[in-house]
Amino acid sequence: MTMMSLLCPSARVLTPSRVKFWELTAWKRITWLSLSLQRCCSSDASLSSADHLSSGLERYKDLQKYFRKRLKEAYRRFSNIPDHSVVSGHHHLYFTEEDGIYRMDKRQSQLEPEQVLNLSQISGGLEKTGLENNKRKKRFQWTVQRIRLSPQEKHLAASLKCCHTEDLRCVVVRLESRRFLPLDPPRIILTLEKVFSFEWATDEVLFYTTLEGLRSSAVFRLDLTSSGSGITSVYEEMQPDVFVEVALTRDRQILTINCNSRTSSEVLLSDTAASYVEPFVVQTRRLNLLYHVEHWRSRLIILANTRLGQEYQVVQAPLSEPSMDSWVSLFTPEPGTTIKDMDVIGDHCVLVARTPVSELALIVVPLIRPKNAYIVQLPSWACAIETKKPGLADQKNMLEFLISSPVHPPVPYCLYPENGHLLSATEDGSSPENQDNYITTRLEACSQDGTMVPVTLFHTVPVEDLRQVPLLVHVYGAYGRDLNMEFCPEKKLLLEQGWALAYCHIRGGGECGLSWHRQACVEGKQRGVEDLQACLHHLFSLGVSSPSLATLTACSAGAVPVGALCNRHPLMMRAVTLQAPFLDVLGTMEDPSLPLTLEDRDEWGDPVGNPEHRHIITSYCPLHNITPQHYPSMLLTAYSGDTRVPLAGVLKYTEQLKKAIHTHFIGKPKSERKPAPNIVMNIQPGANHHGPQDFELMLEEEALKLAFLYTELGLDPPRPPRKRRR
Repeated sequence: MTMMSLLCPSARVLTPSRVKFWELTAWKRITWLSLSLQRCCSSDASLSSADHLSSGLERYKDLQKYFRKRLKEAYRRFSNIPDHSVVSGHHHLYFTEEDGIYRMDKRQSQLEPEQVLNLSQISGGLEKTGLENNKRKKRFQWTVQRIRLSPQEKHLAASLKCCHTEDLRCVVVRLESRRFLPLDPPRIILTLEKVFSFEWATDEVLFYTTLEGLRSSAVFRLDLTSSGSGITSVYEEMQPDVFVEVALTRDRQILTINCNSRTSSEVLLSDTAASYVEPFVVQTRRLNLLYHVEHWRSRLIILANTRLGQEYQVVQAPLSEPSMDSWVSLFTPEPGTTIKDMDVIGDHCVLVARTPVSELALIVVPLIRPKNAYIVQLPSWACAIETKKPGLADQKNMLEFLISSPVHPPVPYCLYPENGHLLSATEDGSSPENQDNYITTRLEACSQDGTMVPVTLFHTVPVEDLRQVPLLVHVYGAYGRDLNMEFCPEKKLLLEQGWALAYCHIRGGGECGLSWHRQACVEGKQRGVEDLQACLHHLFSLGVSSPSLATLTACSAGAVPVGALCNRHPLMMRAVTLQAPFLDVLGTMEDPSLPLTLEDRDEWGDPVGNPEHRHIITSYCPLHNITPQHYPSMLLTAYSGDTRVPLAGVLKYTEQLKKAIHTHFIGKPKSERKPAPNIVMNIQPGANHHGPQDFELMLEEEALKLAFLYTELGLDPPRPPRKRRR
């Protein structure tokens, strides 16, 4: 389990996607938490009412085709970027292709890869999908998300997600050694439906949770025997706002059952060597107590928000007496430093931290001598870090991880905590693609109440030369989650074409700790809007772009501060792109029948039972503050089966916005009318709150966004570099 799932087990959020090419056609998108969780809320009436709102896409078609080609070239450039999708067993390396899972024998590397799982067996055959230029290509209905090997590599479990529906599935495969049984290939022995998280305790015992709607509340145990299999219930959570996952500690000795809501944690432990023992609780849940457990020798290493200001620190407790009464402080970071994640590597605790100047760093805490803790500096451009879950045969005394930024491809690193030795792919910690002359500037904008809000700016020329460049501003600011800053080829393409990219870390997110989130919850939601306004004003005052060249982009709940700012200060930006946008906060929070409404009251408030909350939500809700005025052009991408953000709210917002713009323009003399903004709806089929998994569909969507931005800003499309004649 990661700290992100601890902070936000379920939310209106687009999780970061990691990217791997085995071939260009084998593209897949795997979300960090694999939370492809949706519920079907749209109706036929909603879809039919969307027809007249989906017009306007035609004007971007030619430029969309151009950018699709450019994006495909850009992705091809990064077909070999490193990732952590390869799983290392005792004897084999496991990896995924478009048609399934394969393995290679470490002992006989000259052998051809052996297929372990064929997805056509799961799909019941292949389906064909028409592509451009009348080409036909075979597509698979399922994609692999996670792979788990049993301790002695006797079995493999893999979770699959259906590309077109809500279905989740876990397939259990019996592995045999091809050296001894050349005619007996691996075979599927069991298929489990609706499986979300899963871990092997032994070679014959698998613990897993199931997903019903957006709730994961039950833990089951699968026992594999020579005569068949048996499933028993292990745990069931009764609180409706608690999300349950299973995970192994890094040393694989303890299975944890993690029960998290937005405001509390409760962790149960089970010894994998004695898997029939009833799981026991570390600390019963308390309001506003969040904690995450790792195992070291006979002790628990716990990351808990028991530090001053309810921020995270590291504590320890004996495994025999794990409750809070036995917690002893092990390490407390300096003021202004926030802990983002924790791993236990050998006799060391390694923390991913964000420093007071918003840079990422590693803090190594020797568990035997915690006072000797030290900081490992990472490159200043690093904005995202992904630690590797160790395989069965990986070294246990080192931490493998990738660092990246939106415009810097991932670079692999290895940290040896025993001596502080840090190894990277290259001498200076960069890959060839990272040698580009990109500038990462970290700024602070002063918000209305005096709070300094971090801004990360990427550019290719000095700040003083950015006045005439187009600017793309990214924002989220909800659920205590950091703004996604992993590598994205689309962002690198924009930077190469002279754009500046700004990432505004407004309150409501988690960049500056748990208090950063709390300050913009419920009564404080206005602060996120004020922070975003301050960030834009600060950028313009520094000479970075101008309102006529500024664009904003946001996903899901990030649409709330963007939509609110468009209502209040519509002339601060020229164009906006929103994906799966959450725009009807009041209407959604008034409906307790929606699966996320009850748990979301900690984030947005309760407009039904609390009049003050209703007043606050009404004051900023994007849908309920639309007024006749000149708005920026908008591209809204929505999905017909999106279960986190009902399509009806997006349609209602779009319709009211178009009416308000029309009212504004017909009331103006022709001599005073500016060119009308374009409000465009792009409604896609399926339950794709996280965006399409299919590579071709993803390209179409991203190309449309680029075509929209270039058109609305009146920019000429970039010209590809000319090939030199030989």
